Amino acid sequence: MSDKNSTPTRATDFIRNIISGDLDSGKHQHIVTRFPPEPNGHLHIGHAKSICLNFGVANDFDGKCFMRFDDTNPVKEDNEYVEGILRDVRWLGFDWGESLTHASDYFEQLYLFAEELIQKGKAYVESQNADEIRELRGTLTEPGKNSPFRERSVVDNLTLFRKMREGEFDDGTHVLRAKIDMASPNINLRDPVLYRIRKISHQRTADQWCIYPLYDFTHGLSDALEGVTHSLCTLEFEDHRPLYEWILAEVSAPCLPRQIEFSRLNLRYTVLSKRRLIQLVEERHVDGWDDPRMLTLSGLRRRGYPPSAIRLFCKRIGISKSENNIEMSVLEDCAREELDKTAPRAMTVLHPLKVVITNYP
Repeated sequence: MSDKNSTPTRATDFIRNIISGDLDSGKHQHIVTRFPPEPNGHLHIGHAKSICLNFGVANDFDGKCFMRFDDTNPVKEDNEYVEGILRDVRWLGFDWGESLTHASDYFEQLYLFAEELIQKGKAYVESQNADEIRELRGTLTEPGKNSPFRERSVVDNLTLFRKMREGEFDDGTHVLRAKIDMASPNINLRDPVLYRIRKISHQRTADQWCIYPLYDFTHGLSDALEGVTHSLCTLEFEDHRPLYEWILAEVSAPCLPRQIEFSRLNLRYTVLSKRRLIQLVEERHVDGWDDPRMLTLSGLRRRGYPPSAIRLFCKRIGISKSENNIEMSVLEDCAREELDKTAPRAMTVLHPLKVVITNYP
């Protein structure tokens, strides 16, 4: 786990209070968390907050944290990012031991869960295209409308889904959707897409699969398969929690993890959007992902930031549900404080003046 010498006291926040209560009540005997990045870019300072929280919680409560790659979109993922992410997490001071996993490890189990939903009448194969699905979804103020394929029989849905797996259809011709409520005020519950066809080679499974589960379907079930007790996410996933819980309740999941959200890191006058960071790199505005001007972990490492400074920064800004903007000076102060402990010191006179003492006794 992390270097405890730099954090001698346990942090306190609302998430750790929840976990302490779960342990005290006997709800859980041990704690399991996970850090699940998608390997479509390198990690930045915002990810450090989640890394320190998930691995830190596991460390504080003598639990386990899975290092899991959410590799369900072969279009954008690359093994270069996998290696870079592992290097950054290790540099930051955390070790996953034997708990390195990939969502692709569970493709077969996820497929069986999808068939279970179909057999229960809780999922159906949709044959509309993306634009037609979007048109019927509705808006924040208007309910959606049922798909004309929503009432397909279980037999027809199973047959079509299996043909999707066998590669008998082209990309975009069919998707698998959950059958929930098209009138729900939460748009995420309006029959979300669970599986799509992608005839592209996967970095780990090669051409074994041509259908891939979407994040909302994969996330909770991967947590359950790994025995995760507390699934810690940033606040943008708060509206996705009802879907997370619906999926776990509708299949024979081995356990029921609890999703808890916290505010993401926002640094003033910085670029942390992965999409924009990728654009900066691809358009060669910067010298790669480890350019010192980038707030990627590799960029901070190249700039000379010690990992202990980043851990101190994450501890200092704390964990809460309140969105706030942190000044860059806070990160710089943490670096200064950590470097002050180890930086060598020297004095020099750049422009000396010769002084002759004539009356020295």
